[in-house]
Amino acid sequence: MAVNTTGRPNDDGSGAGDDRQVLVTAGGGDQAPARGSGSAGASPGRDTTQGRRTTPWLFLLIPLGFLIVFTYIPVGNMVWYSVTSWDGRDPVKEFVGLDNYVQIFTRPELFEVFFVSLYYVGGSFVQMALALYFATVLSFKTRFRNFFKGVIFFPYLLNGVAIGLVFLYFFRPGGTLDAVLALVGVQEPPQWLGDPSMVNYSLAATSVWRFMGLNFVLFLGAIQSIPSELYEAADIDGANSWDKFRYIILPGIRQILGLSFILAISGALSVFEIPYIMTGGANGSETFVIQTVNTAFKFSKVGLASAMAVVLLIIVLVFTWIQRKLFADDKVDLV
Repeated sequence: MAVNTTGRPNDDGSGAGDDRQVLVTAGGGDQAPARGSGSAGASPGRDTTQGRRTTPWLFLLIPLGFLIVFTYIPVGNMVWYSVTSWDGRDPVKEFVGLDNYVQIFTRPELFEVFFVSLYYVGGSFVQMALALYFATVLSFKTRFRNFFKGVIFFPYLLNGVAIGLVFLYFFRPGGTLDAVLALVGVQEPPQWLGDPSMVNYSLAATSVWRFMGLNFVLFLGAIQSIPSELYEAADIDGANSWDKFRYIILPGIRQILGLSFILAISGALSVFEIPYIMTGGANGSETFVIQTVNTAFKFSKVGLASAMAVVLLIIVLVFTWIQRKLFADDKVDLV
């Protein structure tokens, strides 16, 4: 039995003004669901959102795995080796604490090779200046500019060992360079790779020739991304080429300059291929990385070599931090 009661106002006007439906069931009859109540189903949009959040991590899973296995785990092992006296063969690694680091800073023959890197630091700034000059010139209408772009970038595509062998014959006594100098009257050229006062200049020049193409491409892309309307406005204002370079190009490529600065400093501190192939570190051309490799594999002092590698890593990170302070990633507004 069901009774339907609808609220009505009382005689005195004070009654329930809302319409209410009361369903009374008797016996075992089924009760109808109340009006306005609904079943809360699962939202399909929630699953879609969850899938969108998970998908990028699935794509990053393999690259992150390679990064951890081939970068972070070896770095962790290197730090552990740096506090041991391991020779690379003995299964037992004797803990020696900071003794390896003390040796690096107290033995002059271990740390003074960093001064060789100053030649490459100076060469890297020459390299950046030349790359910026050619990138600026070839960014505008110049005859055969595509040909010159290829000529400048081509050395960067070559293998470092091949470049070392080519310049080994280029600098040797009676080689290509001596033959060219003889044509202009230089009969007694110096020993480019045999003279300790000249060898590092020759090696640094070789590195400049090889890596200038990388900086050239970075600068070229940054300069060509600057809106052409800025140059047109500068022409209307009567600006010359130097004004355009100073007030438009330099601010527009500031972040690329910072990146090139990081690459230049880290590359100068960790140079290895060119001096190792051309001189093997002889005649005062041994760099810190060459010395580290010789310490590990020639003298079987893997613990000391690992400490040297950790010191080099810290120095590069410090220079990178300084660069980040000098070249902040703030957006440059040229308009």
